[in-house]
Amino acid sequence: MFMNEKKPIFVFIKRITMCTRIRGLLFLFAIFFIGCTDVEQKADEKEGVETVLPSKTNEVSTIILKRQPFHHELVSNGRVSAREYADLYFRTQELIAHIWVKNGSFVHKGQKLAELELFKLKNTLEQRQNILKQSDLEMQDVLIGQGYSLENQASIPEEIMKLARVKSGYEQSKAQLSDAEYELQQATLVAPYDGLVANLFAKEHNMASPAKAFCRVINTGSMEVDFTVLESELLLLKLGDEVEVTPYASSDSSLKGNVSEINPLVDENGQVRVKARVKGGGKLFDGMNVRVRVKRAVADQLVVPKKAVVLRTGKQVVFTHKDGKAMWCYVHTGLENKNEYTVLDGLNEGDEVIVDGNVNLAHESPVSVVNS
Repeated sequence: MFMNEKKPIFVFIKRITMCTRIRGLLFLFAIFFIGCTDVEQKADEKEGVETVLPSKTNEVSTIILKRQPFHHELVSNGRVSAREYADLYFRTQELIAHIWVKNGSFVHKGQKLAELELFKLKNTLEQRQNILKQSDLEMQDVLIGQGYSLENQASIPEEIMKLARVKSGYEQSKAQLSDAEYELQQATLVAPYDGLVANLFAKEHNMASPAKAFCRVINTGSMEVDFTVLESELLLLKLGDEVEVTPYASSDSSLKGNVSEINPLVDENGQVRVKARVKGGGKLFDGMNVRVRVKRAVADQLVVPKKAVVLRTGKQVVFTHKDGKAMWCYVHTGLENKNEYTVLDGLNEGDEVIVDGNVNLAHESPVSVVNS
């Protein structure tokens, strides 16, 4: 009877022991699995850092690293405006007889652009000439009445001559003639300089409006670009720095210029307005949006091409050539432009830097230099 009572207790203890062993085995298996996973991860990281050495020698191109000026670039967006333009007006309200140009026409200095009907203006000029002649005769009558001879006008006192001109209306007639000559001259619009015609909307045989500009002539040879730079970039900028302007409408062509003006004021966005003069060459239009690159030479820098710098595990690496092998060098870069970096540390002047064929290299990979 007592034996039967002890048996369930023994079975229960045995089961507990078996569960404990199973749990221990599961714990050991988990530790083994985690250890294997960690080894695989380390192997993967190592494989990511070190590329397997190729079986054949890589062909590379190299340069000798030396100190030189670095052309730093500031990139901004800007808008083009004409430094020189002229709005042309007709001075009298007459019918437009001829228009010889249109918007976008390139014109030369002195070239005729448009002309009014000249009949009334020429007639007025002729009338003013006749009135002046009549005034001249009346002035002579006044002088004769004062007892002076017209054959020797130099002997007539200046006060008497002024009195004679006023009484005869000679001065007023002379001024009216000058006005008539000017109006006739202004009836034909000519280009004040070489440039493009813009804002021409009038039509022939319509009345000209003296209050409204007939057209605008823009001197495209001298344009101005207005752009902004950050306050932190201001120390890298100075008057005369070279500027490269690229229109968004034609990204294949760029034009050269120089910084002409730096506004000594920082706005609420931490930006400073800058202007540059650019020779448009007929490729820049007033109001055009452009990309601006400001270039400035920074002396005594170690400069490498961007293609010489590769990434390994998120770090910048440059390979150098030594004794037929590629040597792995971690570097820190500083300034950059479109094609180059400055190197702050990791390389020395005189190092032979690999610039081509470095994508699949590993430390101490065998290489063959094939500089052209």
